Amino acid sequence: VLTSVNQTIPDLGYQGSMHSFANVKTLVPYGAWDRAGMQAGIDALPAGGAIFGKMTPMGDGIAAVSGDYASMARPAAAIIVSDGASNQGVDPVAEAAAVYQAQPGICFHVISFADTEEGQATLDKIAALNNCSVAVKGADLLASQEAVDKFVADVFYGGGEALVLHGVNFAFDSYALDAKAQGILDEAAAVLKDKGGNVVLEGWTDSIGSDAYNKRLSQNRANSVKSYLVKQGVPAASLAAQGRGKSFKYDNANEEGRYLNRRVEILFK
Repeated sequence: VLTSVNQTIPDLGYQGSMHSFANVKTLVPYGAWDRAGMQAGIDALPAGGAIFGKMTPMGDGIAAVSGDYASMARPAAAIIVSDGASNQGVDPVAEAAAVYQAQPGICFHVISFADTEEGQATLDKIAALNNCSVAVKGADLLASQEAVDKFVADVFYGGGEALVLHGVNFAFDSYALDAKAQGILDEAAAVLKDKGGNVVLEGWTDSIGSDAYNKRLSQNRANSVKSYLVKQGVPAASLAAQGRGKSFKYDNANEEGRYLNRRVEILFK
């Protein structure tokens, strides 16, 4: 199931990591999401061992990656793959609720392999903490690529939310797309053609310069992305380009934050 999900995620410049609950362990450290690197982490998961008398600190596992939560650009997805068993450490439901309180913009999604009512109830409670959560059964994903496609779409570019194209950022005072941005937009074009419907391309700038100038620059950035997507076969009529001007989503006090603010997001209508 993890392999199928990993193979289906579009390469849109995401950051990511992977961790296990029992034992609490980092399998893939946080950084630029790479399909092959993530697959290596999946392949490293132990399988086929006897299952008896094991202690599962699920809540501790959720808490252990708090540093990653703080680093993740918003909106952010944390996918829990579990049977819901938790017989050691802190309460996983309470810990998930604490993460929501401390880290706005994060959303827990659940792939359930529960084989007991108690385990499923725990996972259901985590999913119920926030209406952003997508909860599915692992058996359904195993049986159907269509179900995997829907899960990935709902988690990574679900309707009504902005899809941040990490890597589609611009040099200062520029709306030119570099090779990295073009590669990410190739993936985005495939997603948009498959998904259909209408989207808004929102262009943003950092906080340097006048409001009027940045409004024009942000519009040019949105137009640049639209033009590229149209060249990749996305219907022009389905794309609206809007310049939003200055952004304060990331910290404008440093160059990294200003670079991240110089971006285009896809807003699904």
